[in-house]
Amino acid sequence: MNRLAGVTSPYLLQHADNPVDWWPWTQEAFEEARRRDVPVLLSVGYSACHWCHVMAHESFEDEATAAYLNEHFVSVKVDREERPDVDAVYMEAVQAATGQGGWPMTVFLTPDAEPFYFGTYFPPEPRHGMPSFRQLLQGVSEAWTGRREEVTEVAGKIVRDLAGRELPYGDTALPGEEQLGQALLGLTREYDATYGGFGGAPKFPAAMVIEFLLRHHARTGSDGALQMAADCCERMARGGIYDQLGGGFARYSVDRKWVVPHFEKMLYDNALLCRAYAHLWRATGSELAQRVALETADFLVRELRTNEGGFASALDADSEDGASGRHVEGAYYVWTPAQLREVLGESDAELAIAHYGVTEEGTFEEGASVLQLPQDDGLLDSDRLASIRARLLAAREERPRPGRDDKVVAAWNGLTIAALAETGAYFDRPDLVQAAIAAGDLLVRLHMGPDARLVRTSMDGRAGTHAGVLEDYADVAEGFLALASVTGEGVWLEFAGFLLDHVLIGFVGENGALYDTAHDAEALIRRPQDPTDNATPSGWTAAAGALLSYAAQTGSEPHRTAAERALGVVTALGPRAPRFIGHGLAVAEALLDGPREVAVVGPADDPQRAALHRAALLAPAPGAVVSAGEPDSGELPLLADRPLVGGRAAAYVCRNFTCDAPVTEVEALRERLGRA
Repeated sequence: MNRLAGVTSPYLLQHADNPVDWWPWTQEAFEEARRRDVPVLLSVGYSACHWCHVMAHESFEDEATAAYLNEHFVSVKVDREERPDVDAVYMEAVQAATGQGGWPMTVFLTPDAEPFYFGTYFPPEPRHGMPSFRQLLQGVSEAWTGRREEVTEVAGKIVRDLAGRELPYGDTALPGEEQLGQALLGLTREYDATYGGFGGAPKFPAAMVIEFLLRHHARTGSDGALQMAADCCERMARGGIYDQLGGGFARYSVDRKWVVPHFEKMLYDNALLCRAYAHLWRATGSELAQRVALETADFLVRELRTNEGGFASALDADSEDGASGRHVEGAYYVWTPAQLREVLGESDAELAIAHYGVTEEGTFEEGASVLQLPQDDGLLDSDRLASIRARLLAAREERPRPGRDDKVVAAWNGLTIAALAETGAYFDRPDLVQAAIAAGDLLVRLHMGPDARLVRTSMDGRAGTHAGVLEDYADVAEGFLALASVTGEGVWLEFAGFLLDHVLIGFVGENGALYDTAHDAEALIRRPQDPTDNATPSGWTAAAGALLSYAAQTGSEPHRTAAERALGVVTALGPRAPRFIGHGLAVAEALLDGPREVAVVGPADDPQRAALHRAALLAPAPGAVVSAGEPDSGELPLLADRPLVGGRAAAYVCRNFTCDAPVTEVEALRERLGRA
């Protein structure tokens, strides 16, 4: 029976034709395990996961392995991007038991969904001290039938241990100068001064930490914070983690030097990095930052935009290699010198080889190189290089493309909306703003029910069945707030308010602590709760940021109070783990700065109002919110009682709705917003 055929998850659909008798995560699956008195194999992954594909080919497509699974287990397949709550609960157990985690995640459960054995990828044959997957299955099955009491005792202990991990951070004091200074010092210690970024291999882009550094510089004038942010951005932009032909960033670098990426491209990484580079340009005027922000925005629209106007989740790391016909990691992106000569001819190929750091021995595998910009050779803006790049990109388009996960995830689309809206506004690209609006329209139309409750995903214009989690509400609200600031349309502020009211009602616990799932969500063995920022802002810190911005736009005390209580987690974690609370630190910077509120009033067609509006959006003041429109239009609370000045467009700079004297000139507004 093919139970995966009707699902909306591309990852689950990849497994629909496996000989394994997969179940989706449902109560019926656990009832079946109880009826048959067998354990549950829980396999969690996502469509762009390289090792998920490897384990699928090696084990789940193997008839003998599937037959054993079908006889001795009920097998449940979960897309971690559709069910981040399920993934989070069992990943916490995996990491607690093994000290590490990753995907594919392999967990064995009792029919009561209690975990008793864990792992990630398992090979088809014993390797490096690791048992084969078949050996593991046999061992688990024998333990289940022969040592049941021991298994259930282990499962019960694990569940009790997880239940005891409630976080006490919700009612901690607000972060102040001391905590943010300690966080900056901690980041300085972890910074890789040789190659940029934080930590060693594998090295991940640190978009949220960069945002904190930029905001800290804007508020305090710290040259060290700005230097770290700018240096990290330049190293990434010159490395192989950045697609030098098509724009956009890969998930991470397998090495410390940013040379060889893990080639999957995720929507969330590119949304966060697009916005970070745009903000770096805002702070420094860097031409490199402008180029990367715009190229990344164009990549998002060109490669990930769906027919419905949303944005797809990811591009696979693997694609078909034209020579061998095998699916190979990075095949779409890498080049040999011979391939460059074939496309470009001898003379231009030699220039490309030098410019992009291509070598005869290769920087990747089998003599192929990942394109980089190892040095500034002065050719980046030359017509000749533009021609070379265009021809290489056209030739690459002829290669078999990586698969695309067309699933629209609410949270990641919210991040993308914010990035495209701001990037379009900064660089006079109304097409990018329109793409952000279209994605916002899709979320309202398809993901928000009549009661403004969110569904997590959609696919091909069809809403999924899984409830939105905290990060969905927070990140979509963040996107809508960015649209309100950029467009001056109050409806986006209204939509953000609907979502954030649900946060206050459904996700806040005692002492202001936040949970990742709503109070009425499906009960798991533990209610997930994680304030740490990882690949994306945690729901906790994202909610704090959106609540704070909404309060600044509306004057709502309940929303500001909730934001402040949530930020206690930054006080607790910022000084000792700043890399893992970067977004929280950035929100704390906004809180310390006010955040400032800028009301720009004037007739809709007034060029001076447009100039003041643009100056306000380009202000580096941490977390500043902007409202622009007709005086007392009624759409945006920040504009109430803000009249024209002598019949001219004017800007009011406020904190907590208390304003300085209005200004009518752009330079005066810039000077006022440039002060801490």
